[in-house]
Amino acid sequence: MLTCVIRYHIDPTKKDAFVHYARNWAEAIPRCGADLVGYYAPHEGSTTLAYGIYNLESLAAYEAYRERLAADPLGRENYAFAQTEKFLLREDRTFLKKVTLP
Repeated sequence: MLTCVIRYHIDPTKKDAFVHYARNWAEAIPRCGADLVGYYAPHEGSTTLAYGIYNLESLAAYEAYRERLAADPLGRENYAFAQTEKFLLREDRTFLKKVTLP
C-alpha cells in the first residue's frame, strides 16, 4: 500500500476556491479507484499550505487511477476549474509507504 501526499501551495486569498476543488475531489477520487484519506485546507498558522492524501495499492494502480481521473467528467471539470481560478501556486506529490504495524 502506498500513500500519496499532495502538498499544495495556494493563494491565501482564494481559500474558498481550494475548498470547492477539494470537495469535488472527494467525489471523483474514490470513484476513480483511490482510497481518499482527505483534503485539508489552511485553518491556523500557514495560510498557504493545503494537503490531499489518498492510498493506492501500487505505482501501477496509481497510473491506472490517474488515467481514469483524467477521463472522469468531474475530474476534467476540476482540472479546468483550477486552471481558470489560478488558486494553486504549486503542487508537490510524495509517495510514502507505511512502515509501522497497523
